[in-house]
Amino acid sequence: MTPDNSQMAQFLKSMSPEAFATLGAPSLTYVKPVDVDGHTAYAMHSADGREIAVFDKRETALVAARQHELEPVSVH
Repeated sequence: MTPDNSQMAQFLKSMSPEAFATLGAPSLTYVKPVDVDGHTAYAMHSADGREIAVFDKRETALVAARQHELEPVSVH
């Protein structure tokens, strides 16, 4: 039996900040737009929020993630 959305939400809320920070680690990387000198760039972050790298283009960040065997997830 799989948990429904409300059960999953309750489980996630009950996690410690440390456990939540490592959710998806080490196979996920979060890609989000960031401002660099007035221009939009795209940063890759580890599951715990550490910035890994910054790229000029979103597509480059996604390709770099996959080349390092990471699954990119977009953050808006």
